[in-house]
Amino acid sequence: MADNEHEFAKNPELPLSKEKCVYTKCYCEENVWKVCEYVKDHHPEVLDNCYCVFISNKDKSIPLWQQKSSQREDTLVIWDYHVIFIYKQSEKESLVYDLDTSLPFPCDFKTYFLEGIRSNQTLQPQFHRFFRVIPAPTYLQTFASDRSHMLNEEGNYLHPPPTYQCIKTKECDNNINDFISMDPDVGVGMVKPLNDFVSFFHHS
Repeated sequence: MADNEHEFAKNPELPLSKEKCVYTKCYCEENVWKVCEYVKDHHPEVLDNCYCVFISNKDKSIPLWQQKSSQREDTLVIWDYHVIFIYKQSEKESLVYDLDTSLPFPCDFKTYFLEGIRSNQTLQPQFHRFFRVIPAPTYLQTFASDRSHMLNEEGNYLHPPPTYQCIKTKECDNNINDFISMDPDVGVGMVKPLNDFVSFFHHS
């Protein structure tokens, strides 16, 4: 075995299939919270190597590709935000768990980046993506949503909500906007531009 193959120690596998995940369409932040909860309950030994990642920007207008909800041939969608789960298996390799992608589940980070996120180089500045990277234990302890962001002016849900109770903490009933915000002075975790995000999860 070559010396460079010894440089990065791998963490254990994370056996997680879509069938084990709680999923509600258009509630990606809660879907990822439930993935974090599942890992905590069934694979706690790897929880510290898991991350919740909010993707957004100042204008809340982010392009992503290979999303199942896309109606376009190029699979493009433009959302106000999206949330994914990443397992950092080593300093060199990470796996992305996105319940809304048409890519594999899980998907190796490099493939997810090249096909699902893509470079900012061809995008206008207002579409550049930023990433709030939150350790899974922190996300479980701090995230709260009363789902009010999914209500229209008449007070009706834009999309049917999850059937379980709203996620809240002892201190807060609703702080989702702090997670969607890409202001580094707000909320928890680390806000990273695209290049820093990629280098955090993938070493060539």
